Amino acid sequence: MTAGEGKLSLVATPIGNLKDITIRALEVLKEADIICAEDTRHARTLLDHYDITTKPVSYRDQNAVEMAPRVAKWVSEGKKVALISDAGTPGVSDPGFRAVKAVTSAGLTVEMIPGATSVVIALVLSGLGVDRFTFEGFLPVKKGRQTRLAELAVEARTMIIFEGPHKLPGTLMDLADSLGNDRPAAICRELTKLFEEIRRGTLGELADWYKRNSPKGEIVIVVEGLSAANKRRKLED
Repeated sequence: MTAGEGKLSLVATPIGNLKDITIRALEVLKEADIICAEDTRHARTLLDHYDITTKPVSYRDQNAVEMAPRVAKWVSEGKKVALISDAGTPGVSDPGFRAVKAVTSAGLTVEMIPGATSVVIALVLSGLGVDRFTFEGFLPVKKGRQTRLAELAVEARTMIIFEGPHKLPGTLMDLADSLGNDRPAAICRELTKLFEEIRRGTLGELADWYKRNSPKGEIVIVVEGLSAANKRRKLED
């Protein structure tokens, strides 16, 4: 990339603790001509904390189809565009991929500024197998949900799933019904924040707990894969 050439920078931001940001990420955000953010008000908290005065532009699910070509146009004009999500690594379970596709399709430059990601943090803290894992994002709400659950029931790798607090009890019950009440799992809530919680147990135990105790905050579910479950049962027999 030559001097003055535009680029799109995907910048990973803290998932909770504002100190979990890299020096490189701060440099890129301070030098950016345009900062695209899922929630501009949420972004302002981070930007104000580090005295970054660039006003963020809205880039979210609802406008990504229209905004992605605009991002590519800005980059083609030589502008430095930074894209951040509400938290963590942009492009994972958010509309960032549309901007990446638009920019790369135009033969322009995209770079990744790595940093915090709840996927890996939850996986490591779960205490389950980390040698092989699959990221499932959010499960389908209605159409295709039972099909996905059936697929997960025979998935050999450790599974990582995102879920909202209000839907967590129901999702845990669905997982317990499909994968078995005794399948080990972990709920990782509010990672890196003041009230971080890691609750480990079986899907049945966790479903019962969160049915009686309403959760709050951002949640990652980690579930043991079938191969590990079968191996454990053989050792127990």
